[in-house]
Amino acid sequence: MSPENKLLPKRIILVRHGESEGNLDTAAYTTTPDHKIQLTESGLLQAQEAGARLHALISSNSSSPEWRVYFYVSPYDRTRSTLREIGRSFSRRRVIGVREECRIREQDFGNFQVKERMRATKKVRERFGRFFYRFPEGESAADVFDRVSSFLESLWRDIDMNRLHINPSHELNFVIVSHGLTSRVFLMKWFKWTVEQFEALNNPGNSEIRVMELGQGGDYSLAVHHTDEELESWGLSPEMIADQKWRVNSHKGEWKDDCKWYFGDFFDHMADSDKECETEAIQEEEEEDDEEDKEVNLLTNTEDNNEEELCNGNS
Repeated sequence: MSPENKLLPKRIILVRHGESEGNLDTAAYTTTPDHKIQLTESGLLQAQEAGARLHALISSNSSSPEWRVYFYVSPYDRTRSTLREIGRSFSRRRVIGVREECRIREQDFGNFQVKERMRATKKVRERFGRFFYRFPEGESAADVFDRVSSFLESLWRDIDMNRLHINPSHELNFVIVSHGLTSRVFLMKWFKWTVEQFEALNNPGNSEIRVMELGQGGDYSLAVHHTDEELESWGLSPEMIADQKWRVNSHKGEWKDDCKWYFGDFFDHMADSDKECETEAIQEEEEEDDEEDKEVNLLTNTEDNNEEELCNGNS
């Protein structure tokens, strides 16, 4: 690993909470505030299993025995409980710390959620668009995007200023215990995916783990740890998967010229050079002149015909 990448976390891992009472029965939201929804017994077990998988993943590199973990967690009860169960797999010396982070909480759907009204509201969201639709008294995914963007800025300041007091000899891992939509928005922001690409994504399962791992050049990619089949099942298009593969070996800040959603989706008829651009402009002007000439000729012929008919009528 190059010196400039030494303090970067090796992995940024997103974990969705375990199965909750609301996942099991949405009627729970009618009497219990969203942030107070608890994990089910199955959800607690899922979280413990997620902890075991995380530990196995993070400790798998025998050349980096001095690895450490830092946790960020949503303030909701179900995410905090998920983190507690995950923590059973780690010793105290391996955990640098944990921060409750309000900006990675669940999308706000309003206050108490009436089941029938929420079902009707979600149907409207499907017609309106999942990203921009704002729930009455709640948030849109676009609102979540704004606060996740703010969280990412803070995360990078933590890294740049070494606020976590990272020992350069330690391999650092960030684990973010959050929610399904929030995790998708996080990836959207990080990888600069479009709204259309976001709306094609599938929600992660309960206690599912999605791993962004640092590549050789200093960029993060989902393709280091996950297979093409996994990425496809998440809703990534072939172009998005190809981009993740490119990131495995790309250098941080490097630009991918053929990434169509950075350029091609906005400018799909551009000339390749100034000369071609000038040539196309001249051709367009000539075509416009031809059209004007046709209109003038048509108008002239019409006037001549009208005069001829008028003369014939008078005679």
